[in-house]
Amino acid sequence: MSSADPTERTGPSGPPPVPPGPSPQPGLVDCARHLAEGRATSTGLVAAALARIEASRHALNAFRQLRAEAALAEAAEADRRLAAGERLPLLGVPVAVKDDTDVAGMPTYFGCDGVLPPAEADAEAVRRLRAAGAVVVGKTNSCELGQWAFTEGPAFGATRNPWSTAHTPGGSSGGSAAAVAAGLVPAALGSDGAGSIRIPAAWTHLVGIKPQRGRISVHPRTDAFQGLTVNGPLARTVADAALLLDAAAGPHPGDPHRPPAVDASGAARRDPGRLRIALSVRPPLTLTRNAPHPEVVRAVTTLAEALARLGHDVEEARPRYGLIGLSFVPRATAGIAELAALHPEPGLLDPRTRSALRTGTRLGGRVVRAARAREVRQHARIGTFFRTVPGGPGYDVLLTPTTATPPPRVGAFDHLSAWRTDLAMTSACPYAWPWNVLGWPGVNVPAGFTHDGLPLGAQLLGPSRSEARLISLAAQLEADLRWYEHRPPFPAAAD
Repeated sequence: MSSADPTERTGPSGPPPVPPGPSPQPGLVDCARHLAEGRATSTGLVAAALARIEASRHALNAFRQLRAEAALAEAAEADRRLAAGERLPLLGVPVAVKDDTDVAGMPTYFGCDGVLPPAEADAEAVRRLRAAGAVVVGKTNSCELGQWAFTEGPAFGATRNPWSTAHTPGGSSGGSAAAVAAGLVPAALGSDGAGSIRIPAAWTHLVGIKPQRGRISVHPRTDAFQGLTVNGPLARTVADAALLLDAAAGPHPGDPHRPPAVDASGAARRDPGRLRIALSVRPPLTLTRNAPHPEVVRAVTTLAEALARLGHDVEEARPRYGLIGLSFVPRATAGIAELAALHPEPGLLDPRTRSALRTGTRLGGRVVRAARAREVRQHARIGTFFRTVPGGPGYDVLLTPTTATPPPRVGAFDHLSAWRTDLAMTSACPYAWPWNVLGWPGVNVPAGFTHDGLPLGAQLLGPSRSEARLISLAAQLEADLRWYEHRPPFPAAAD
């Protein structure tokens, strides 16, 4: 790589060795099992999570807010309930949620600066996590209003990648990704409006699930970012991600989207069967013409070879995306404008956010309604790419890169205008956002590392309500590739 490459990093080839540091959290499934079997206490797990968060604060900056005292009190109560014989899927397990999600008693900053009132009630997804017994230890950093594929801003500084603190973990769920990758918590909730779960999962060597629209409620919003944004899990293993998905899933009475329930944990234990899989490294049409990084192509092609070795039929193909970007831009900018207009101190917002507010205001109303009306035709056109009946024509799964580049350096997008930031983001991350327009599920899986140890990811994408198939396939890949065996070094300081 040239010295101008924002992803350049010096260091050993492949994933770095793991030096001594505070013990990482076990995975979500293991934490729940250890608690149920009496081999761990919630107080111990929560205290260890808080200690590890504090030890990594200056190096990673993963958390915007902690609720240490409340979390320890809830952990003590969970221990009493466990001792009394009560069992719930996540009873006593520490988790984290993203800064865009309401937690009662805490402001929902969503990456913004300024003074905001505390939320009066939990978001529906948080309510369901608590009902499953989870202990929320804090809220993780997000870029301002979730707009960018990096997690940096004047309100909180820069969140850094555990695999190389000179690099971004991605965005906008970068804090959740950094927290899980570094073992601060066993799993975390993120949100995805244009790849904001899948991109940071790819750049931190995690499993990230963007579920079907409506699978996990976004209440108190009813249709976040004009239907683009969904909530979903980030975890080190498919089983962990599936367990968090099961715990958080379900509608609020006011939700407009209500897909039928899915057993994600059950899917993670099933063989997917022999599938017909399309490989496509060519991104949808955008204003940029950058080709994917050669190491990205190598990694995704290697993953396709692994799928073929596992018995699947894999061939190159490409869905007919059409001009799907014409639907994305009005919906995305209108969503930003709607949230930015609610900020009590708009002068504190990033100039790029204020630019998006103006654009979104102009593109609101009739333009957004027209963009959303196109979705039915987009479902029909892209839906023909997929198999509708067993043994019929079409593919079961689409495999693409998650990003076109390895993770950029922290600060690589500083001082860019709104337009140039959008172009840079589109160039680096052109693959994820069409599935937000469609509202269909996708799963990022780790796809290895660059020659200098930076993580890469690939997407498994499917048609409407296909989470079970994607999760089963991801679990099969995981059993073969064992990506969870690679952990980043515990960061002692920023590079």
